Amino acid sequence: MKEHQRGYLFAVAAYAMWGFMPIYWKAIQAVPAPQLLAHRVLWSALSLVALLALRRRLDDLWGALQHPAFMRLGAAGVLIGLNWLTYVWAVNNGHILDTSLGYFINPLLNVVLGVLVLGERLRAFQWASVVLAALGVLALGLLRGGAPWIALTLAGSFGIYSLVKKTSPLGSVAGLTLETLLLAPLALGWLAFVAQGGHGPVGGQDAISWLLVAATGPVTTLPLLFFAAGARRIPLSTMGLLQYLAPTAQFIIGWSFFGERVPAVQLGAYAVVWVALALYATEGLWRHRRAGV
Repeated sequence: MKEHQRGYLFAVAAYAMWGFMPIYWKAIQAVPAPQLLAHRVLWSALSLVALLALRRRLDDLWGALQHPAFMRLGAAGVLIGLNWLTYVWAVNNGHILDTSLGYFINPLLNVVLGVLVLGERLRAFQWASVVLAALGVLALGLLRGGAPWIALTLAGSFGIYSLVKKTSPLGSVAGLTLETLLLAPLALGWLAFVAQGGHGPVGGQDAISWLLVAATGPVTTLPLLFFAAGARRIPLSTMGLLQYLAPTAQFIIGWSFFGERVPAVQLGAYAVVWVALALYATEGLWRHRRAGV
């Protein structure tokens, strides 16, 4: 199999795992979201340390600790923790469609952050996409009587997290490992606090519950590894188009599998966001082909 074909498989696997993630979190919804976050942090940290050990790259951790950019990892850890907590709580409280909207908005928010923070320039169609998406989100807020805070929190936290990571010289795996390790004491403290209150660390405390909770580590790290492998083998513009597979799958799962409903008038506002994304993706693909990359 050729390298670019393997790249497509890795990328689709990553986005498919992210897209079907609501089913996994629903399976352990008996565990409160803060406890799930604590477990996700701890098991992810263990999985990442094990991965570095298998790759014989544990020295990367020491190098990252000595790097001047180390302090950025604290901010990155808080942002990714907020993103994970919001996502798990939303999924387990019947807001899968809101999480889908957040990850539809995220790519366009990344564009805005690139302009405001990194001084990047937008082309006319990109500006049109951003304005259309903003109008769609504003319409949703007006129609629902309040801002779609779940979608905005997910898009905002992950967008700023991506910006911090983009401006950090640290390696992605070593950086994420340290982020989770920095959060680990807080996670352990929370689980200890919950245990003192007489509540077990896992829902029903049966073997299946423990297994599913322990799996939060590999479930978190595997798609990240597949994503990295795909990004190395296929054009970034192609990765940009494939990223919409995940929120599309989340929307379909929330609507058809878990019975979440969107009033027709709100669906029109969603459609405005989707048109904005289609415009952005089409323009990017056209530019990519014209350049012959």
